[in-house]
Amino acid sequence: MNRLLVRVLVLLVLVLGVNYVAWRWLVSPNWDAWWIAVPLVLAETYSLVDVALFGLTVWRVRRRGPAGPPPPGASVDVFVTTYDEPLDLVLRTALAARAIRHPHTTWILDDGARPGLEALAAEHGIGYLTRTEDRDGRPRHAEAGNLNNALMLTQGEFLLVLDADQVPDPAILDRTLGWFDDREVALVQTPRWFVNVPADDPLGSQAPLFHGPIQQGRDGWNAAFFCGSNALLRREALMQLGSDGCVREVERDVRQALARTRAALRRARRSPEAAGPAVAALLDAIESATARAREELRAGAPLGELTSRLRRDVETAARRTVAEDFSAIEADLAELAALELPAPEAMVWPDELEAAVDRMSRGDLSPLAAIGPVREVLEAVSVDRPGEAQPVMPLATISVAEDMATSMRLHGLGWRSVYHHEVLAHGLAPEDLGTMLTQRLRRAQGTVQVLLRENPLLQRRLRWGQRLMYFATVWSCLSGFAAVVYFAAPVVYLVLGVLPVTALSPEFFWRFLPFMAANQLLFLVVGRGVSAWRGQQYSLALFPTWIRACTTAARSVWFGRPLGFAVTPKARRDGGPAWRLVRPQLVVMALLVAAVAVGSVRLVLGLNEPLGTLVNVAWVVFDLLVLSVLVRAARYRGFVADDPADGSDERSRNAVRG
Repeated sequence: MNRLLVRVLVLLVLVLGVNYVAWRWLVSPNWDAWWIAVPLVLAETYSLVDVALFGLTVWRVRRRGPAGPPPPGASVDVFVTTYDEPLDLVLRTALAARAIRHPHTTWILDDGARPGLEALAAEHGIGYLTRTEDRDGRPRHAEAGNLNNALMLTQGEFLLVLDADQVPDPAILDRTLGWFDDREVALVQTPRWFVNVPADDPLGSQAPLFHGPIQQGRDGWNAAFFCGSNALLRREALMQLGSDGCVREVERDVRQALARTRAALRRARRSPEAAGPAVAALLDAIESATARAREELRAGAPLGELTSRLRRDVETAARRTVAEDFSAIEADLAELAALELPAPEAMVWPDELEAAVDRMSRGDLSPLAAIGPVREVLEAVSVDRPGEAQPVMPLATISVAEDMATSMRLHGLGWRSVYHHEVLAHGLAPEDLGTMLTQRLRRAQGTVQVLLRENPLLQRRLRWGQRLMYFATVWSCLSGFAAVVYFAAPVVYLVLGVLPVTALSPEFFWRFLPFMAANQLLFLVVGRGVSAWRGQQYSLALFPTWIRACTTAARSVWFGRPLGFAVTPKARRDGGPAWRLVRPQLVVMALLVAAVAVGSVRLVLGLNEPLGTLVNVAWVVFDLLVLSVLVRAARYRGFVADDPADGSDERSRNAVRG
């Protein structure tokens, strides 16, 4: 690829795009029809930002040569992750992993804990790991939790992560380990390549633009990220990430718990249990101790010392309250002894008071146990993480897209990544529309979760180029909202005669058409002959999936509604065409066709202008071409191995380093 030509095209696209969109905002909107004019110009602005982020990505495309020999004595654990995939599929991948030439240990990470798979692993001399018992009843964190569990049970200096269907080449470690001669490299990612995809790729599985120029461009910005499989990671970097993440999360929890203390104390003072002077004095002591802890936290005091001191101060106050109560009891006992009256059998005698004070100052017998809000806050102020199966979790668990979040955090710690553009594992793509939609939804949900929990633009430890590369991935998930506008605008004109622009003047065409032509030329040059059309189709055609991903991810982050983790099925689903899965798109297609018919009638009646009708009919044709990919996808019955039109084996053999 000619880097100079790419950069010239990027600049040309940006100049033409800004020229067009600025004119759209400043001159052309039909403010009388703001309800369609404003959404359309917003959608066009979204597309301009999308193109700008793509241009920035390919600005620094990095095409690497060979990796060099592996580091001497490099020890490797090969992880084959699985949950409920067919046993023969998992075993095939595990046997291929065992046959990798470089010395290593192969492990099957079975999150389904299946005895049959454990027996197969033992039969073939392959390691087998599943969750330990202390993880029962605690958050599993899906694949991230599976890998985190295995990290604590293995020792290899480097890790090769493979999905259950990703069969590795025997040379995969020989070809990639050499990148780790650079002590700052934490991640080496290789492409995903699927052997069961026909030449026309009806489900858009191969993604050659992503597993090529986009990842190579991110590599130029040191932002090539972990894709969940076919990747090597440095254990040292992951363990540092886990320790750093644990400290940050504990600090956040302690900060939030201390911030809640004031409200908890106010509620506690209003409770019936706080009516007595002893409890009121206890609350005063707790308020003083927590205020001091907040000051120490702002001053940067070590968390362990801070929380230990706070709990000790609170326990001392509780013991003092109990001791005062028992002093009164002791006085009563002395009075009973002086009067020579019989004491109750359960009475605590003076020589037992010290032990009784100790017992009642702790645990459920403490006066704190009666003050619910305060007790909850104090339990939260701890450096322990009792709600998790393990305190240190190297792979990020903030999202179902643990791979992207993990690599973003690694880059934030200063580690480097490498994109090695050579197909070294062959996998299985979804073979039906439903499976593909499940996979795309999960990925998009995880990406949006990352945006809402750790917005890349706000990560101070990332460089600006890295922030923008991660943000570009998130930005693409918002395309569903723009697609709705692009489908609605021509319908509005053809049916109602309402233009979102003031007029379809020559100025509109000479600003818009050059921008679109330069944009498509950029994709053509960057792809080096690889068509990006299928990806462009799905970025618009799957608008219900992208919108659902945004809304469900937002609910999970803001309202705590779990997403779950939908495992991508590896077996083809039987049945007829999956029309029900694309019902919204079929409705849109019907509306577009109906709009053309209505627009034609309105043109004959003189209600619509000829130029406006022609432009919007052309727009409808484009929209129908975009959506037409789903007709083939819904009818797709899976890959046929002896299909003469398929060239997957030949294409795989020809996939070489860029």
